[in-house]
Amino acid sequence: MTEHDPDMSFRPRQQRGSFAWAPERYGQSRLGAPLEVFRPRGPCAVLLFAGIHGDEGETTAMLSWALRHLPGPSPRCAVVLAANPDGLARGTRANAAGVDLNRNFPARNWRPEPLAYRVLSDEPRDVAISPGAAAGSEPEVQALVRLIGELRPSTAVVAVHAPLACVEDPDRTALGSWLAERSQLPLVADIGYATPGSFGSWAPENGCHEITYELPVAAAEQMLRSYSPVFAELLRREDL
Repeated sequence: MTEHDPDMSFRPRQQRGSFAWAPERYGQSRLGAPLEVFRPRGPCAVLLFAGIHGDEGETTAMLSWALRHLPGPSPRCAVVLAANPDGLARGTRANAAGVDLNRNFPARNWRPEPLAYRVLSDEPRDVAISPGAAAGSEPEVQALVRLIGELRPSTAVVAVHAPLACVEDPDRTALGSWLAERSQLPLVADIGYATPGSFGSWAPENGCHEITYELPVAAAEQMLRSYSPVFAELLRREDL
């Protein structure tokens, strides 16, 4: 499916400037910004979340455009567009407390030592960032954990990131394989380095299957053209 397919189950392009229905609040950020979820029409099979790293704003924009294709709630998918709204507003990887939220989940491998990441792909990983004062210390992480406990997504949680250009699904499930094939991205078992305290570490410990979807380095328009249609198709699926 492409942006130009005349599919009547999607809203006309002229109506996609806003959402067809309102999200619900599931918590608040460190600075008091609302944490919002677009709930599905029926039981939740898949939860998708973007923007947990505030310097990956392309994930929020891409998923937002996909969601705005729909004339009403997704049959089976819940969507969180901005898991780290303070970081997105500031353009920082971390939240307002300087914590990398994707290293703050209360997984068994959480570590208190500072982490290092890189801003540009050709730079070393030498920018320091905190995993938090304790595992699960941040309100954004606490709220997302509660939301997952409430929704109990039966198929998977898809965490949308950038810019590694792959779909990480160790179990090579039907959904992970479908996402990789439709996106023309490689399906991998792991991203090749340790991620202590990540959502991907916490999820399987708590009976939740996690798929990490990594967008590539690309211009904003290419993101919308190439990947939003994939997620728009996912969002309308009944068979998850």
